[in-house]
Amino acid sequence: MLKNLSKADFESTLKENDVVLVDFYADWCGPCKALHPSLVSLAADFEGKAVIAKVNVDTESEISSDFGIRSIPALLYFKRRTCGQTSLGLQSKAAMAASLDQLISQN
Repeated sequence: MLKNLSKADFESTLKENDVVLVDFYADWCGPCKALHPSLVSLAADFEGKAVIAKVNVDTESEISSDFGIRSIPALLYFKRRTCGQTSLGLQSKAAMAASLDQLISQN
């Protein structure tokens, strides 16, 4: 299930899950809307292995600022609370899945 994160649950989500993909987006962003179906599909594909989450840059500007988000969509891949990879712009589902698989396979 695709999870919407706020300041209240952002840190706990990273703490409680080994691998987390966070999409920083806005409702008015065309590429963000185009990316959404792939994220929903990834959330189902990676259920129990990784958390797929979204942060709205308009309503959660503090989180966006903390990570220096200046362009959206911005995908941040976390492994054990550490951001290991960032991708900007529209990404294919296959590319996102490959990045997640790589993080999951790391010890």
